[in-house]
Amino acid sequence: MKIRKPFFIVNPKSYLYGDDALKLAKISDKLAKKYDIDCIFTGQLVDLPIIAKETNNLIITAQHMDSLKPGRGMGHVLPEALVHVGIKAVVLNHAEKPLTIAELDATIKRAKEVGLATIVCSDTVEQCRAIAELNPDVMICEPDSLIGTGNSSNEDYIKSTTAAVRSVNPNILIMQAAGVSTGQDVEKIMQLGADGTGGTSGIIKAPSWEAKIAEMMSALVKFK
Repeated sequence: MKIRKPFFIVNPKSYLYGDDALKLAKISDKLAKKYDIDCIFTGQLVDLPIIAKETNNLIITAQHMDSLKPGRGMGHVLPEALVHVGIKAVVLNHAEKPLTIAELDATIKRAKEVGLATIVCSDTVEQCRAIAELNPDVMICEPDSLIGTGNSSNEDYIKSTTAAVRSVNPNILIMQAAGVSTGQDVEKIMQLGADGTGGTSGIIKAPSWEAKIAEMMSALVKFK
């Protein structure tokens, strides 16, 4: 599927599940419609089917999948099964779920076979350049050391990783999201050349999820 820029990700990881995850999804859904922004929403695999049914404006996204095909493969996440329940995209190679380059290559190809958008994480400039060669749809460039800290990437990192990806494939959408938690953070990231941003802990830990996402999305729409 085609993701429009600027885009936003709400990525609750394993912080939320069940009713809480659905509540956050419905808030994100409402605000994605209000601001007319493509909003990627991740969640626990068991929660995603109901989230897909209960929302209309989100890109429902798995936090991982495997490269296997239907048949033998106990305990793996089957790409076709994700598509069957309405999932539209998948995050791969997050720092908390890393893949070898060979497995990442195979998994990106399987995602393309079944029509899932690929959102691939990368740490260093060198990794960004190497992973861009695999032609994912979106790359999340973020230093592993900053994830969940509330500290955002510095200007040099954002510029150099963005340039590295675009030197290989200018069609890959680039997300910079490490430590992003305010509207000011969003504006900084976008001014430095990113196509999208979003958050996890900055949203989950906020007193009001709706107010926090609205703050960030209202900053993002300035870059349409």
